[in-house]
Amino acid sequence: MASKLLLIAVFVLDLIAFGLAVAAEQRRSTAKTVQDNEIQYNYCVYNSDIATGYGVGAFLFLMASQALIMVASRCFCCGKALNPSGSRAWAVILFIVCWLFFLIAEICLLAGSVRNAYHTKYRTIFSEQPPSCETLRKGVFGAGAAFIFLTAIVNKFYYICYSNARENSFRPYGGGGEAGVGMGAYK
Repeated sequence: MASKLLLIAVFVLDLIAFGLAVAAEQRRSTAKTVQDNEIQYNYCVYNSDIATGYGVGAFLFLMASQALIMVASRCFCCGKALNPSGSRAWAVILFIVCWLFFLIAEICLLAGSVRNAYHTKYRTIFSEQPPSCETLRKGVFGAGAAFIFLTAIVNKFYYICYSNARENSFRPYGGGGEAGVGMGAYK
């Protein structure tokens, strides 16, 4: 049976990561063009940079969640062999999907955090064109949050299927007995 304590711990980590990703989407940096006091040049002024911290926090909590599941399941490749069954087949499929969703979520969170932290530093002097105040495109942290949600669902199903397959693990030669050839009593 799957460890309920592990599933609760992973759920809490995933919930925190999801909340931080949604908060990062809501608090993305915005910018506006401002003229200096002497009206000689224009420059960009950015508001709070808190979304970068939220994105990095979501990145780390999701990584901790994935690491916890993979350590508990021995990353599916280490340990004793699993019995060929439907649970093992689903565990393999969910293992692959879990890593795919995890990587997409981590890429969205990391790219969003890096891009949100980037601020245009130049000014325009004696030019009619205002500087382009580049900001993070809307939806990057939202996509990360969506993939955190999908990862949270899939990694729990993966761990449950893995646990079911591990309970019925493969026992060569008919089980826990002797590995030799069974002999009947001599009469």
